[in-house]
Amino acid sequence: MILSGKEIKNRQGKDIIIEPFNEEQLNPNSYNLRLHNKLLVYENDVLDMKNDNKVKEITIPAEGLLLEPNKLYLGRTVEYTETDRLVPMLEGRSSIGRLGLFVHVTAGFGDVGFKGYWTLEIFCVQPIRIYPDVEICQVYYHNIEGEYDKYTSGKYQNNKGIQPSMLYKDFSK
Repeated sequence: MILSGKEIKNRQGKDIIIEPFNEEQLNPNSYNLRLHNKLLVYENDVLDMKNDNKVKEITIPAEGLLLEPNKLYLGRTVEYTETDRLVPMLEGRSSIGRLGLFVHVTAGFGDVGFKGYWTLEIFCVQPIRIYPDVEICQVYYHNIEGEYDKYTSGKYQNNKGIQPSMLYKDFSK
């Protein structure tokens, strides 16, 4: 079952934390999250799963930044979120998708107990100008049935910013 927007508002500050919370970003069954003004891009054209791939930071100016097609940009939400007893899910907004801008390549599924900023995997099919603070995606919540373990990943839990892939850590296990 997906929570309604009214239920998201009712649970705000309890088992849902969205900071900052703005009621104008609330939808009938989701909450819009905004794009922070920083992006990361990988420095190398060829990435290696077993390595810590180097990134560089780009600032999105107020007048916008033109994104190139076929290039992965990592961004993050302005809003910090925490979720308890619910499974958070992230989707792009339809108005954003209709411009050919994807905000998560694969990682739209959150874990119960996640605390942090959402890292966005941004990809465009044609050049597009983006702007900081645009409502770029939406978070929605599913109830979870049965006993569960809270998310405690050392890789991404309690992040403070954009998180590039840390898959390389899995190879050292």
